[in-house]
Amino acid sequence: MPFSLRNKTVFITGASSGIGEACAFAFAALGARLLLCARRVDRLSDVAERVAQQHGVAIHLLELDVSDSGVVSQVLGSLPEEWRTIDVLVNNAGFAKGFEPIPQGRIVEWEEMIDTNLKGLLYITRCIVPRMLELDSGHVINLGSIAGDEVYPNGVVYCASKAAVDAISRGLRMDIVGSGVRVTNIKPGMVETEFSATRFRGDRDRADKVYEGVSPLTADDVADAVVYAATRPSHVNIDEITMKPVAQATTTLVGRKPS
Repeated sequence: MPFSLRNKTVFITGASSGIGEACAFAFAALGARLLLCARRVDRLSDVAERVAQQHGVAIHLLELDVSDSGVVSQVLGSLPEEWRTIDVLVNNAGFAKGFEPIPQGRIVEWEEMIDTNLKGLLYITRCIVPRMLELDSGHVINLGSIAGDEVYPNGVVYCASKAAVDAISRGLRMDIVGSGVRVTNIKPGMVETEFSATRFRGDRDRADKVYEGVSPLTADDVADAVVYAATRPSHVNIDEITMKPVAQATTTLVGRKPS
C-alpha cells in the first residue's frame, strides 16, 4: 500500500519559494504537518498562511540559515516536543550564484554555494537522521540536480556541490543500510524558478533568456516527483529520480523553438 502522509511531519528546508514552496503545498494536500524553514522569514510566513488557508494543516516555522552549524543544532535541538519526530526530511535549500570560469570566479560565491548546498544539507541531516534511526522509520529526500552528473562550463562549483549531494545520498544509504530509513535524490534539469535570477545576481533579462523557446519544468513538477518518492510503500526505496523537460537532452543541449 502507498505510504500515507496524513498527520506525518514533513520538514522542508528553503521553503520560502520555488521547489520548497511547491513541496509545502503538495505535502499539505495529502494531510501532512509541515515544519518549514528559510532565511527569508517574511516570505516563509506568506507561504505558510496560503498553505494553511488552502489545506488547514498544522505548520511550524523556523527562521534558519542551514549553513550555520551552530544555529542549526541550537534551533533543531530546541524544537517543541510535538515537532521533534520528523517523518520526511526534504533537503531543498540550495542555489547557484555566478556564471564565470574558475579563473574569474568569485570565491565568496563559491563559499556561499558550498556552505548551503553541501554543508547545510549535512548539518540538517546530521540533526534529523539519528531520531529516524531510533524509530527505525523516516525518509531523507535530497534535491540534487542533473548538474551533479554532467559538469558544464562556468558552473563548475555549483556542479561540484550537486555531485556532492549525489555522493552523500548514496553514502548515507550505505551508512544506514538495514534500517527502515529511506534515502532519495531528486535530480531535476531546467526548472523555471528564481534559480537563474539568483545565479545572474538579479539580472532578470539574462535569467529570462535561459527559458526562451522552451517549456521548462515547473516547481510543481519537481514537487510531484518528491511526493511520489515519499508515498511509495514503506519497503520501497526510490534511489533517485532524474527529470528534465522534453526539450532538454543534457545540461547544455536544449532544443529551442523560435519565438
